[in-house]
Amino acid sequence: MAVPLLVVDAANVVGSKPDGWWRDRAGAAARLRDALVQINADGLPDLPGPVEVVLVVEGRARHTGPVPGVRVDPAPGSGDDEIVAVVAREGTGRRVVVVTADRGLRARVTALGAEVRGPSSVPR
Repeated sequence: MAVPLLVVDAANVVGSKPDGWWRDRAGAAARLRDALVQINADGLPDLPGPVEVVLVVEGRARHTGPVPGVRVDPAPGSGDDEIVAVVAREGTGRRVVVVTADRGLRARVTALGAEVRGPSSVPR
């Protein structure tokens, strides 16, 4: 069976926790990226590892680099559009989970067969 794909909407997940992230968007994205590393090997409840983890960043966080276990995809425009593109391009033939609370994005990715979980489903 193919390794599951977990796609994380960085802006939405970071924005769900009022910890002052708006003062340092790039730093907040980097902290989220680092918190996601363990998911690569361990997975999540109901999503056993290994898991391919993709963090989609946009705006001021676009220069956040990858780390072992977490690929970072900078959106050239809309983060939502990039997430949909990742799901469409890389989701065929395997389980795909998108982490976001954005209703419009949820509808777009579920139409492609992805599952959706809220921001609290990942460490932040």
